[in-house]
Amino acid sequence: MKAGADGVVRLSGGNPQIAKGDGDAPVQAYIKAMPGWQSAIGKQMDVIIEAAVPKVAKAVKWNSHFYGKGDGTWFVSFHVYAKYIKVTFFRGAGLKPAPVEPSKVKGTRYLHVREGAFDEAQFASWVKQAAKLPGEKL
Repeated sequence: MKAGADGVVRLSGGNPQIAKGDGDAPVQAYIKAMPGWQSAIGKQMDVIIEAAVPKVAKAVKWNSHFYGKGDGTWFVSFHVYAKYIKVTFFRGAGLKPAPVEPSKVKGTRYLHVREGAFDEAQFASWVKQAAKLPGEKL
């Protein structure tokens, strides 16, 4: 695969290929490399998560970024597609109301964030709820 003008290799759908790593730096690199409007939403989501979950753990794995409790478990991750950001709540079926997009994985629910349609208040509520549920060991 060839890097774009910004030096970032993008996979299918525009998802940035960022080296695997733990901590804030690889997550910020991923967010910065998200294309167009998605980067701005990624920054908003990161700020909301940090405010809702003090000392949140962060990592980039499998070309997605993850947020967790710091105990080796994760409660939410993001992946870029051409027309939306796919937010995975690993225990999303336990959220009230549950995100609308189903998964083949038991208990997992998705939120598809499209340009101009990000509900910050609902997202913050889900993050707060998700952080209190058991995380997913990956």
